[in-house]
This record gives sequence, C-alpha cells and structure tokens, in this order.
Amino acid sequence: MSNAHDGKHFVIQKGKALCDKGSKFPNFKVTSHEKHYWNDADGQPDYLAVTEDDLQFNPVSAPFGNCSAKNGQACTFAAAGKWTKTYDKVKVMGKSCLTEISELMCATGGKITVMEHGQKPELAKQNFKNADAQIHNQINPLVDLDEFIDELDGDNFYF
Repeated sequence: MSNAHDGKHFVIQKGKALCDKGSKFPNFKVTSHEKHYWNDADGQPDYLAVTEDDLQFNPVSAPFGNCSAKNGQACTFAAAGKWTKTYDKVKVMGKSCLTEISELMCATGGKITVMEHGQKPELAKQNFKNADAQIHNQINPLVDLDEFIDELDGDNFYF
C-alpha cells in the first residue's frame, strides 16, 4: 500500500523551512528532545530529528524575514497548532516525525513547509558491493567495478 511519505526524507535540525508569506529560510530548532539523531552516530545537534512538537526556528526573532501578510513588516511567527502531514509510523519520545511533505500554519496566515530536509547522501562501501557490475561497466566502462570492490577492503579508503 502506497503512502504519501514513501521516498521522503526525515527532517533534521539543520534543514530549512519556507513560509509562503516570508522572505527568509530559517533552520528548524528542535526543542522537544535531545535523544534521536538521523544518520549521525556522533550525536551532533544539527542531526536531531524534528518532531510535530518542534514549533520554533533559528533565528527565533523574525525567522522568516519580512512578512507579506503584514505588508512587508518583520515576521512575528506564531504557530497555529502543530505540524500536520507528519509521519506517524515513526515516533521520537511519542511524537511523530516530520518529512519533506509536513506543513505548519502560522497564526498570521502563512503556511510553513519543508524547503530542505537537511540530510546529505553519502556513499559507503556497501553501496559499491551491492552494485550490479554489468550495469556499472556499461555506464562507466573506465572503472572495473570488481577490481574497485576488491580494493575497498584495503586501508586506502576513508568511508
């Protein structure tokens, strides 16, 4: 069964938000927990999972710049409820997580969405080991994938 969140990324604190009435794109500010990090074993704050209860942004003062709903005056963001379209199958301390399709309404009239989820893809050894050598050799005939995979187990790679 298909879900609207299929193929979407979870949002982390260093992601960026967008208000359809604003002029700036602040980072998310996680205040609901200090426990769960997406794709970061070191526990860096930038990788904290954003949940439905995280209703602040960084910077806190005028996070979305100038507000077109207030005739270009400074943003005075005030959340009108919690985030909607959250992923309720994954929870952090009982709170649903945000994905790229989550939305939040501002009491002033703006709709806040996720501009960037904040996660960056990285290749690991396993990505190469799972690759189909025949297809890879058709796409990139200059690199012998089997030979490259054999070298992956050496100490010359930093993944």
